[in-house]
This record gives sequence, structure tokens and C-alpha cells, in this order.
Amino acid sequence: MFLRFDAEFRQGMRDSVPVVLGAAPFGLLFGALAVENGMEIHEAMLMSATIYAGASQMVGIDLFGTKVAPWIIVLSIFAVNFRHILYSASLGPKIAHFTFAQKAIAFFALIDPQFAETEQRHERGYRISFNWYMGVVIPIFISWVIQAGLGGYFGRLIKDPYAFGLDFMLPVYFLVLVMGFRKRKNWLPVVVASGVASIAAFFTIGSPWHISIGAVAGVVLAALIAGGDPLPETVEADPEHV
Repeated sequence: MFLRFDAEFRQGMRDSVPVVLGAAPFGLLFGALAVENGMEIHEAMLMSATIYAGASQMVGIDLFGTKVAPWIIVLSIFAVNFRHILYSASLGPKIAHFTFAQKAIAFFALIDPQFAETEQRHERGYRISFNWYMGVVIPIFISWVIQAGLGGYFGRLIKDPYAFGLDFMLPVYFLVLVMGFRKRKNWLPVVVASGVASIAAFFTIGSPWHISIGAVAGVVLAALIAGGDPLPETVEADPEHV
């Protein structure tokens, strides 16, 4: 069967709860900012459902409707989403047993918290099953689309979301994800290298390319100093203790 609502699926749903709660302000913020930038509520929800990438959606609503050339918009979104190439490279071996269709769905749903949850589960030694993966995906995806609608509706009550500093939620959101990996070996030097490279690129090359440059700098340093960490022994999840 393509998807079973078994113990692993239910565990995935439980694992998604902190993500749903943590991402809620960000989802609501996107809806509010989308309406503030001239989008209709249904357009904001459709964007969340089809693009499904918070940072890229933020870049999109800032650039749509401007006189910027379309190819610049595409390249800007590519620069912001470059990290997803790195996510896919890391996730690929862990889901090699997925079918082609399952992989297509998995990579579409590979947002930042999904990657973090998958990496953490793998580090605990559990095999990444499609049922568990979708148990995490479905609640996050549904809530993300609904949050865009709610944010768009109630955001109309806030005349200027930027005046409240609501756009600052994005860097805080990513900071929380990064801190979730702080116990990994070489975490600090990789984060420092990535941060320094990103800041330097921001003031020399400009946004949004500083995001990709910072990511590449971190990956290069991580590759240079990697080694010595034993790989977790993968085990099948116990249906009674997943």
C-alpha cells in the first residue's frame, strides 16, 4: 500500500506537533504580509500550497508586482532555496528505499523543519519510513496553508505588520532550527564560518546571494574537518515505542 496509517504514521504526526506550533506565527505572518502586498487571501493560500517554502514565499511577495525582471525573481528565489539542494543531498541516501513517486513527494515536502526532524530521527538510529515521513508532512502542510488564510484575513486588521517587527520572525525561526543541531561535532566552527561568510557576502555582493554563499562556506568547512563520528546504527522502529 502507498501509505498506511500505522504506528509510524501516528508517531510522525506526534513529531509534527512542535513544528506546527512553532511555524504557526510564521505562517500567519506570511498571510498578513501577502495581503499587505496586494494579494488576495485565496492567492496567498494557493502560493503556500504550491510553492510551500516560507522564505521563498517572502521573497516572492516582496518582488511580485515590482518592475524587477522575471529572471531576477527566479534567480533570487533560487538563491534563497539553494539550501534545499544540500538538504536533498543529505536526505537522499536515507530514503533510497522509497519508490520514485514517494521520493518526489518527499522532496517536494522537504522544508527546513521537515529536514531537521528527519535528520534527528536518523541520528537516533531509526530507519526513515515513508509512513513516518508523511505523518510529519501532512499536518505541517495542511496547517501551513490554513495559516496563510488566517493570516491574510486577520492581517487586514494590522495596518503595517513591519511596524511591529513581525518580519523578524524569519531569522528567529531559522535560529531555532540551527540551535537544534548544536550537539553535533564541529557545530560551532561551521556555524561561525557560515555566518561570517554570509555577512561578508551581504555587504559585498548583496541579498539574497549571501544566503547561498553562507551555506556553501559552512558545507566546505564541514567537509574539510569531517571525520571521526560513528554512523548511527539504523534499526526498524518498534511499533510500541516509536
